[in-house]
Amino acid sequence: MDGNTAVAHVAHATNEVIAIYPITPSSTMGEICDAKSAKGETNIWGNVPVVAELQSEGGASGTVHGALSAGALTTTFTASQGLLLMIPNMFKIAGELTPTVFHVSARAIATHALSIFGDHSDVMAVRQTGWAMLASANAQEAMDFALISQATTLEAQVPFLHFFDGFRTSHELNMVDVLSKETMKEMIDDNLVAKYRANAMNPENPTVRGTAQNPDVYFQGREAVNKYYLETPKILKKYMDKFAKLTGRQYDLYEYVGAVDAEKVVVIMASGADVAQTAVENMPGEKVGVLKVKLFRPFAAEDFINAFPKTVKKIAVFDRTKEPGSIGEPLFQDVCAAFLTK
Repeated sequence: MDGNTAVAHVAHATNEVIAIYPITPSSTMGEICDAKSAKGETNIWGNVPVVAELQSEGGASGTVHGALSAGALTTTFTASQGLLLMIPNMFKIAGELTPTVFHVSARAIATHALSIFGDHSDVMAVRQTGWAMLASANAQEAMDFALISQATTLEAQVPFLHFFDGFRTSHELNMVDVLSKETMKEMIDDNLVAKYRANAMNPENPTVRGTAQNPDVYFQGREAVNKYYLETPKILKKYMDKFAKLTGRQYDLYEYVGAVDAEKVVVIMASGADVAQTAVENMPGEKVGVLKVKLFRPFAAEDFINAFPKTVKKIAVFDRTKEPGSIGEPLFQDVCAAFLTK
């Protein structure tokens, strides 16, 4: 199967509402989920998810926000300009510490021309919204990370943007070890689902939300969320370990491959990581390696630094986006900042 099919398999099984609007190359995920619900396929709790196509990506993200606020496990799929239209609701969802996962088949933003090249200009444009960002590199990881991020967000209360490269991964046909509903149910903690539902809007338990605040109070609220982001990498690692026990596939936040005494290391994210790994594996005797970034936000600097061999002298960072006017692209800047913290 391809990456889109792999993600849709998990997304449909672990959600109750799916709000969709088609945009290349993410449309297949919505189509598959719509077909599954149309023929009565159930999720891991025995219910048929509601799939609704809206009039735009803005409508889809608004529907997601509303359904989440009502206590329904909800997701959507998008890419490129479609993701940008979701930014206002993404700020709200993250600000309210609402668990969810958006699945994005990353694609270039139209600038001087439209492009369907699978770069990261769309996902990098939303990194300020407060969403955790997890990158998968191939169809198998796309399926696995769809489940791992769903399990993690329920405990962390930080929403996740699970992304993979448009066309290169979304349409890549490869062999995938398909996750069973039993494994998915084992990964999802129903106690956390109950806790999430208890926080939903309910006239029997009224709460004040969506207020207007002056900067003194507002900024205190922004700072108060720090503890959730500090805990998110630890929670993600916990569920990666739990996943490994269930499937035998072990993942980490940052994965190093190459010589133990490497002096030159490339840092790369998403599908390019597999290519770089193949290159390194075909350079026996060379002191080279590749560090594959899985968790981009929150950027766990200590885990990142510890993933490098102590012998490294030179690092090359491969970004897959262009940020005109910046001192360097996003991943490059984070790598530099991470080393400055040590």
